[in-house]
Parts: sequence; C-alpha cells; structure tokens
Amino acid sequence: MSESNATSTPPPQSNHVQTDREILQEAHQKGALATFFAFVRLSGPGWLQSAITLGGGSLAGALYLGSLGGVNMLWLQLMAIIMGVVMLSAISYVTLSTGKKPFGEINDHINPALGWGWVIATCLANMIFIMPQFSLCYDALDKNLLPDMIDGSLASKWIVSGCLLLAGGFVVLLNTRGGTGAKIFDVLLKLLVGMVVICFFGVVLLMASQGALNWSEIFAGFIPDLSQLSSPTGNLAELVKQTGESHQKFFYDRIVQAQSAVMIGAAATAVGINMTFLLPYSMLARGWDRPFRGLARFDLSTGMAIPYIIVTSCVVIASAGRFNGSNYNDPKVDPYWLSSDPAEVAKSPIMSGATAVITPLLKEEYADQYAAIAANDAEQTKLEIADEQKKLTGELAPKFLTTLNESERLIVASLVQRNADQLSEALAPLLGKQTARLIFGLGVFGMGFSTIIILMLINGYAFTEMLGAKAGGAPHVIGCVVAGLAGASWVIAWTGEAKIWLAIVASSFAILLLPIAYTTFFLMMNSTRILGKQKPTGISMIVWNVLMFVSVVGAFGAAGQSLWGKWTDKNPANALATNVVMGLAVAYIAAVVIGFFLCKRVDAPAEEAE
Repeated sequence: MSESNATSTPPPQSNHVQTDREILQEAHQKGALATFFAFVRLSGPGWLQSAITLGGGSLAGALYLGSLGGVNMLWLQLMAIIMGVVMLSAISYVTLSTGKKPFGEINDHINPALGWGWVIATCLANMIFIMPQFSLCYDALDKNLLPDMIDGSLASKWIVSGCLLLAGGFVVLLNTRGGTGAKIFDVLLKLLVGMVVICFFGVVLLMASQGALNWSEIFAGFIPDLSQLSSPTGNLAELVKQTGESHQKFFYDRIVQAQSAVMIGAAATAVGINMTFLLPYSMLARGWDRPFRGLARFDLSTGMAIPYIIVTSCVVIASAGRFNGSNYNDPKVDPYWLSSDPAEVAKSPIMSGATAVITPLLKEEYADQYAAIAANDAEQTKLEIADEQKKLTGELAPKFLTTLNESERLIVASLVQRNADQLSEALAPLLGKQTARLIFGLGVFGMGFSTIIILMLINGYAFTEMLGAKAGGAPHVIGCVVAGLAGASWVIAWTGEAKIWLAIVASSFAILLLPIAYTTFFLMMNSTRILGKQKPTGISMIVWNVLMFVSVVGAFGAAGQSLWGKWTDKNPANALATNVVMGLAVAYIAAVVIGFFLCKRVDAPAEEAE
C-alpha cells in the first residue's frame, strides 16, 4: 500500500488541508496562545472519538459506578480515559508520522493476523453494539421525550428505527462528501456532544442548587485509591459493618468483587476496539500529516477526554446521590424497598436486579428446594432445570429480603445495575418530573444517536480497508449502510436469548482484541522499520513506553477478567456462546503466533522528516 494512496484526497479538500497547515505554521510562529486557538479551530477527530465513547456503555458503567462506590470512585473514569488518550495519541503519532493507513502497515511490518483480527473485530463490534444504541434512543423517546406519541408497540419501534437510520445515514453522507459537508458534519457532532455535556452537567447543577451534594467528598473522589481493589469503599464500608454475622462475609466479598471488576473493566471500556480503528482513518481523511501531530494530541485531550470526564462524572455523582448506600433510604425514590411486606417489596423497580444479587444466599438458605429440582435430571434438560430454579428464585426472593436488616438491603440495592430511566425517576422528586425527563431524555438520546453515526462511519472505513478501496466509494457506503441496518434490526435481534448471545460473543471478542491492538501499536511505536527517524528516542521514548505499558497491562487485565468470567460461567443458557468465544480466542491466538513466524516483513523504513 503506497503512501500516496493512503493519503490521497480530492482537490478541494487538498486546498483546505493546505490552508489548515498554513494556519498551524502561522500560529506556531505567534506563540502558545495563538497555537491554542488554532488547535481549537481545527479540532475534529477527537470529537468523533467523544461521540462514540459517550454511548450506552459509558452511561451504564457510570450509573453502576455511582451506585456501587458513590463519589469515592470518580478517579476511575479519569484514569481510564487518560490511559485511552495515551494509546490513541500513540496511534495518531504512528499514523501521522508515516502518512500510511495502519491496516497495511500492521500486515506488512508486524503480523497480518493482527491486522485482519483488528478490522474484523471492529466490524463485529460496530454491527452488534450499534443495536443497543438504537434501543437507547427509542427508550429516550418512549419514556422521556415523547411518552404520549410512542406507544411501545412493535410498529412504533420499526418506525423510530427507520427514522434514526435515515437521519444517521444523512449525517454520515455529509462527512463522505468532504468540504462544506464535512464541516457541517463536524458541527453537528460537536453540537450533539455539547448537548450531552450540558444536559448531565445541568443535572449536577440542579442537585447542587438543592443542597444535595457534598463537594469536598466529590473532589476527594478524584484521588486514586487502590485499596478499593481489596476492601469496600465509602458508605458501603460502613454499612457492611452493620450486617448480620451470618451474611457479613458474603456482602463484604460481593462488594469487593464488584469493585475489582469495575476497576479492571474501566481500564479497557473507555476506549473500544473500534475507536482505535476510527482515529487514524478520520485523521488521514482530513489530509493530516506530521505537522498535525501536536494538534492530534490536543484534539484527543480536549475533544474526547474533557467531555467524557464531565459527562461520566456527572452521571456518577447523580447516581451516587440517589442509589448509593444510605442515599437509597428515601421513600420518594423507592417506597417499597424497605417494606416488611414481601408483596410490597416485590413491587420495587430494582426487584429483578436485587434477586440476581441475593441468588447465592437463596441457594444456600433453601438448598433442599434447589436440590429437589436438580434431582429431576432424568426427566428434564439442563436448561429446563435452570428455568425451574430461576422461577423458584423469583418466588423466594421477596420474602427472603424482608428477613435482611436495613443495612443489608441497602447494600443489595447498591449492587443492582441501573438504567437512565430509573435515575430519571429517582431524581424526579428533587428536580421535578418534567425537568428530569427532559434533561435525561435529551442527554441519553444525544449519546445514542451520536454513537449510531460514528459506528456507521467506522464500518464504512473498515469495509474500505478490507476491500482495498478508496474512502467515499461504494464499499464505504455499503459498510455504513450495513452497520445502520444491523442497528435497526435491534427490534428483533436485540431481545431475549439472541441479545444475550450476541452481547457475549461481541463483547468478549472485542475486549480480547483490544489489548492485542494496544500491543500492536506499542510495537509500531518502537519500530524503526515503520517510523524510521521519526521514532521517539531518549527520555521521550521512555515516557511513551511507560505510559503505553500501563495502558496495555490494564487492557490485558480486563480481557483476562472477561475470559475468566466466561470460562467459569455455569449458566447452561450461555454455554454455546461461551464455547464459541473460547474457541475463537484459542484459534485467533494460534493465528497470531503462526503469523509472527510466517510473516515476511517489509524492511523499507519510513521516510525521514522534511
């Protein structure tokens, strides 16, 4: 793959790129302040990254982080995005130093199994994870923005999905046209991200105006605390001391397990595998090259990191204020949870999630009843036995919960994973029902729709690379459309067992490939064969390697945790998906090993800087 092919752009865009280059050169001559304003004016790819990282996954993660650790774990999102910025900055450095597309560079100089695994995992992640974004947008309209116009029927889901597909496709089309269309695309993305930031920041401001926030605790929460890997933090640390002796170890271990999982997982989830694919191609599509390397790092730090930190921190703060520990002891938030009547407890909006939390206790307390069901293995399949036991669990849970003391029930509530609608309802007594619905509706819709746009865009780039075509051509359009159609199919595909199966396979494969992608760019950053004299040296190289190494280790930790969870999953319903994941993991690792032995690397070094 030649450098000219990798960076070729239509004439109008070439003129625009030359103008941008002149703006940068002039700003550098004028000093730091002029350079700063030039960077702000020319930023773009970082905002694309922001649009995708601020999706349903980040929302769900922040909601759970606030419920579980309160504001004491705010530092986690900050560290996660810093690690992501480090690796994406390395990717931008390699791409802009060579002026070549990473897919070809990886295949030629590192390992074709890594290159093809990277692009295939990106497509898989795009086409599966776009589905919950359509669902997120629909829920925002159905439950918050247009509850009187959408009835929740199958027909309404198809109509809304079709509208989202057409709107998303139109916005993506603007970007592929280049010139003015690309500028409009940038503005729309920045407006969407800005709307998300304003909405969730507004929630925190409204909570602050009601005196519902402790700012000293919030600022203290940004200080890293690795003890959270081994002991409960914040309000839950106090509540666990008040649990009954028979249940104290269970709750202590359950809290620590959840904290450890969310800490390791956050190391990889701030930046997904498809984000590592988007960045280099979005920069090359703009004609960026070596003089733009400083702008790229600034763009990632401001366009991606700052909006992410603001939004996720605000969601964590809001979630902590209503769901964490003793904060859930409010009849206005949940009038049923602390009732002594099992029938009332069963009405709680978190009953389903709470049942999952206490299932191990139920199986210990009522072991004979579970054993009686399992004894019918001659007449029932494993799935049928699991269904019967699940039904029994649902029947026993409300009564069992009434036997727990208040502290134990508040811990259970904190361990339940929430959604945006539940947070909206919980904040309604504080903010007002209509205000809460409007703010959360707009914020959640903006998160979902911006992610839909970017996932379609990435899939277009991925199809282009796999088919060796130019960006903006038929393969690019087909890739965008395929992702959009996959997302619109959420109505039938993102439900029931299919949803579970798709989520397990896609998330596992994507999280397995992320550390491999990180390692690949780590190797590229240290490769004289690829970077030539552009390879960092001395102190600069040491700093790069230390920062990248921490990010790589975090990604491998998350991947290992995910695979171990699949390996130890005893749920028969997940058996097929687990076997597929483990089989793919083994096959891919074998392909990578073979690739290192068989790959004939191209030894031509990158050109020296002019």
